[in-house]
Amino acid sequence: MPITGNRLNEQRPDDGPVEHLIDRDRASRTGVAEAIFASGKSVEQLADILSEIEDRRDSALITRLAPEKAEALSKLGLRLHYDRVSSTARIGSGGPALSKSLDVAVVAAGTSDMPVAWEALRSLEFFGHGSKLFADVGVAGLWRLLDNIDEIRSYRLIIAVAGMEGALFSVLAGLVHAPVIAVPTSVGYGVSAGGHAALTSALASCAPGIVTVNIDNGFGAAAAARKMLLIGQRLADVKNDRDLAVAPQAERRGSGV
Repeated sequence: MPITGNRLNEQRPDDGPVEHLIDRDRASRTGVAEAIFASGKSVEQLADILSEIEDRRDSALITRLAPEKAEALSKLGLRLHYDRVSSTARIGSGGPALSKSLDVAVVAAGTSDMPVAWEALRSLEFFGHGSKLFADVGVAGLWRLLDNIDEIRSYRLIIAVAGMEGALFSVLAGLVHAPVIAVPTSVGYGVSAGGHAALTSALASCAPGIVTVNIDNGFGAAAAARKMLLIGQRLADVKNDRDLAVAPQAERRGSGV
């Protein structure tokens, strides 16, 4: 059976085929550093990947990491900062410094949505963006959202996390200026089981300005927020450069030169 890894023909002399190839230039190329998706990988495969990252003194975010795998990796000597709620871990101390400003509001409909909300929060932290969680503000008790709406409106971007019927996405997008990144979750039962009702609600919303990622994809929402914020910063930098270039000309005209 053919090997289907990234290096089809490269062999390790002692262990057989190499099964991974770390994309070390992804952050500079795309603005979003590579994350390690742990689901479907064995402890041995993860250990190989993370050992290489440690040896290079790089950092990485690991998503969908089950507690038993995190424990096994720690026993192998890997220094993981593991969060059980989000099933994420971080290794290494590199990466962007955390912004002093709070750029993103993560608004979660219910406490059952916390694993996905915290995946988004942990991913934003890894990318260097400050964020704040607004938890359990779903539409079943609309006063909870309205009590926080003035503060939520102060954020440049909003990640909304909701399961069941996903009504939070439309309600929130109708109350704020900022783009809303909708994350439907698999929380629900009956016709809302698996997150498909919430996904449909996000895609079919009549409130403009909603961008939707896949079900339970807190990391994807954080990555989208990262790219939006980077573009915003680049546009601001271009404007500042233009202002600096125009200022001396204005001063010369004012002095009659």
